[in-house]
Amino acid sequence: RIEDEMTRGSEATFLSGANAPFIAEMYARYVDDPNAVDASWRSFFADYVEDARSAASEVSGASWKPKSARIIGNGRDMAAAGVVSKGASDSEVRAAAVDSFRALTLIRAYRERGHLAANLDPLGLEKPKYHPELDPTTYGFGDADLDRPIFVAGQLGFEAAPLGQIIAASQATYCGNVGVEYMHITDPDRRAWIQERIEGERNHTDFTPKGKKAILGRLIASETFERFCGVKWVGTKRFGLDGGEALIPGLEQILKRGGQLGLKEVVVGMPHRGRLNVLTNFMSKPFKALFSEFQGNPANPEEVQGSGDVKYHMGTSSDREFDGNVVHLSLTANPSHLEAVNPVVEGKARAKQQQLGDKDRKLVLPLLLHGDAAFAGQGLVPETLMLSELKGYKTGGTLHFIVNNQIGFTTAPSYSRSSPYPSDVAKMVDAPIFHVNGDDPEAVVHVSRIAIEYRQQFGSDVVIDMFCYRRFGHNESDEPMFTQPLMYKKIATQPTTREIYAGRLVEEGVVTKDEAEAMVAEFKDMLEVEFQAASSYKPNKADWLEGKWIGLGLAADDDRRGDTAVEMKTLKEVG
Repeated sequence: RIEDEMTRGSEATFLSGANAPFIAEMYARYVDDPNAVDASWRSFFADYVEDARSAASEVSGASWKPKSARIIGNGRDMAAAGVVSKGASDSEVRAAAVDSFRALTLIRAYRERGHLAANLDPLGLEKPKYHPELDPTTYGFGDADLDRPIFVAGQLGFEAAPLGQIIAASQATYCGNVGVEYMHITDPDRRAWIQERIEGERNHTDFTPKGKKAILGRLIASETFERFCGVKWVGTKRFGLDGGEALIPGLEQILKRGGQLGLKEVVVGMPHRGRLNVLTNFMSKPFKALFSEFQGNPANPEEVQGSGDVKYHMGTSSDREFDGNVVHLSLTANPSHLEAVNPVVEGKARAKQQQLGDKDRKLVLPLLLHGDAAFAGQGLVPETLMLSELKGYKTGGTLHFIVNNQIGFTTAPSYSRSSPYPSDVAKMVDAPIFHVNGDDPEAVVHVSRIAIEYRQQFGSDVVIDMFCYRRFGHNESDEPMFTQPLMYKKIATQPTTREIYAGRLVEEGVVTKDEAEAMVAEFKDMLEVEFQAASSYKPNKADWLEGKWIGLGLAADDDRRGDTAVEMKTLKEVG
């Protein structure tokens, strides 16, 4: 009968009402000893809590929480937690056990489905939808139960807590400006690591005033650069980052925290969108060098023949220092075909790891930036992911950062893919996915930190899916109102990420309004100086002929062929 009920999709009904005390009691026995219950119950509970190891992991939970003997406590546990009195009757203990079972089921639902109710869209066009598994009434709770303490054996850091507090903690952790997908991961240790990392601090980082000013500074740099280019070269294609400026402080957090964890090199691959911003504000390419290219001057020294790539195809390399740790960055030049750079970046990272003798693959990070439509739609993405755990190809985990504009060229997500998120394809390799609202730069920096920590800890792929928007068209000469009038009507009234965050810091007393505006004016003045210097700027070196490539150049008299013959003996040996 149990199996029939579940086959008909009535699991919620089956788990509530008159059945609940009996089920809770059976579950308590199962946790103590799986063999103490019938095989059909073992099968049900194994599916319900995934596997015995997972159940044990969730019972013990995070390292910071109090320890308990079992998920559904006995009378002594519940009395100690203040849920029942010391002399409670069997019926009272059983009723408390039923509450525990239901509450734990609700907590697990938040871990699995909470991201569906998260506040992710900065434009507010895609509202979080009601999900019955996140509704306490599904599990038999009502408004009268909100103030009643329930024993949850240390989950969410509570030994026991009122139901209302349990729900509030679940929502703060899983339904705020960050939504986390990690329950699909088959390794219980990795699931437990993420759970501990986000539940202990309610999926939030308290930044210092200095840290908040640093984030504001990077937003100002990102936004002011795009606006400056838009004024100086009206209508020129630049594939601006406008609307996704939080990418820059997010990337810098990856470098900063990665350097602390031993990272020495980062190999970057990315599309056109935001490339000029990344080149200058993240890779430290001189602004005057980029402005010189905008003015039509060659990007390379005269003696090095260029490839004909336009500005937003170019690569570069540089060193960045954070907290005394120097990290070398190299941005791979990319072709026009989206995502084609991915396997190139992986191969380059693997080669660098081999050169450094990096057997643990902790020193070199492949960092891939993606557009949302490309990540969901380009076959190269799953093809590259498929290689990520193979011995001959693995690079110790790639950090994928999706700049989710919620539009592909002119197409809305609901007309361009069959899954809720662009990142769903990454579940094929058990990658955790952090969805984040791009208009909350602190949340973006927070998940960037967790992502690089996860990669360094487990050597596997991880995904950040930053929901943002594209303030202008596909490029700056397109008119997006023709195809997306509702979206662009909202964008026209949407304050920038920098304006929103500056206002927030003014309210918090971290900066004054005048100080925030002075920071913008100062950066703009610096760009103007760089702009004036661009007309006389001359590139003096080709930065890709350095490092491992030093000493390479064109052959004398353009004789590139040379003597390529190989001894027959050598050819036979190789053959």
